[in-house]
Amino acid sequence: MPQGITHGIQATNLADILERVLDKGIVIAGDIKVSIADIELLSIKIRLLVASVEKAKEMGIDWWQSDPALSSKAKALEDESRDLKERLDRLEARIQAQ
Repeated sequence: MPQGITHGIQATNLADILERVLDKGIVIAGDIKVSIADIELLSIKIRLLVASVEKAKEMGIDWWQSDPALSSKAKALEDESRDLKERLDRLEARIQAQ
């Protein structure tokens, strides 16, 4: 009896692939520069990181927490910072006036 051929190919579904990518993370980076006669006219840096939030935080990436467009806490901190700067400017003006 001839034996069947066994294949070492393991079927992987999209959920498995996505889980692996989010667990490990993947970085895509590229630069685009437009120059004429050795004068740089335009420079674009593209960085893309695909990872889970937990993995990104492990890597020290947490820009979304301080971006006012993405975080209500960041907006409040930005407002508080602006208010404190204005207050400091008023205090310094008073000191200089004396």
